[in-house]
Amino acid sequence: METKVSIFSQGFRFYYVGIFIVFALVSSSSLASLSFNFYEASCPSVEFMVSNTVRSASSSDPSIPGKLLRLLFHDCFVEGCDASVLLQGNNAERSDPANRSLGGFTVIDSVKRLVEIFCPLTVSCADIIALAARDAVAFTGGPLINIPTGRRDGRVSAAPNVRPNIIDTSFTMNEMIKIFSSKGLSLDDLVILSGAHTIGAAHCSAFSDRFSEDSKGKLKLVDPSLNSSYANTLMKQCPARASSSITVNNDPETSTTFDNQYYRNLLSRKGLFQSDSVLSFDPRTRKLVEEFANDEASFFASWSQSFLKLTSIGVKTGEEGEIRQSCSIAN
Repeated sequence: METKVSIFSQGFRFYYVGIFIVFALVSSSSLASLSFNFYEASCPSVEFMVSNTVRSASSSDPSIPGKLLRLLFHDCFVEGCDASVLLQGNNAERSDPANRSLGGFTVIDSVKRLVEIFCPLTVSCADIIALAARDAVAFTGGPLINIPTGRRDGRVSAAPNVRPNIIDTSFTMNEMIKIFSSKGLSLDDLVILSGAHTIGAAHCSAFSDRFSEDSKGKLKLVDPSLNSSYANTLMKQCPARASSSITVNNDPETSTTFDNQYYRNLLSRKGLFQSDSVLSFDPRTRKLVEEFANDEASFFASWSQSFLKLTSIGVKTGEEGEIRQSCSIAN
């Protein structure tokens, strides 16, 4: 195993999950060449380089952790965890409107440049994304998870593949279940991984469907599942015809801390998106929401297992992919 030393100042917890149990739930072929000591000989300091870069960037810009975590989701749900979301081009994934608000690219590029100095053509951009997201969670107070590496970078990135594979904030429970199931993720994984919304921010347009504009150009709440006081706050932050650049914290209480406040918010009807709120109302997921709202340790342990599954979706290994010299351009 790789050395398990945190470069974070304090307050971290390592979670060693039931690896073999989790692996059994994920395609065995996708994990055939992943290991916990993949870079032990070829680039032993890679995890330190990733962690140090994430820590530095996040200290300067508190929005970075949320961006890195979202970047991982959008990468893994389309073409698998293969850094296809990083490729640039007129018809690449990044050109789809659903991905234009993604961030964190500069952090990944900074890590890649550093790694190429010490370990040229050795570490994949796909592994960097996974490790950076892992460290973003730890930096904001969440668990630091030991994840396997050895992913290869994909060569395919097509905008038409984005919409059919990612969750829209207005999705119903059944629509979300369908997408998660297609990735080998369970209903529990859906509830657990939605906890990513405990950090990060969203543009006003991401939840505008919960309001309508009257004849005088003022917004009014049309979604009764949303707490009215919270709704009034959101309408002040995002008035009608607000600038498309305005963002709102996903978690109105502890926006820069990875904790279980997200689930407490759901029970208080303060889920920012419709896709959040439905978790606390649907009888299939309500019990787990209540459990996590009352027990942060349970959420962290569950997050560690589901995160491992997330970062293993459709991974490419061996000849299936490549090691890019630049994350935005295929070799």
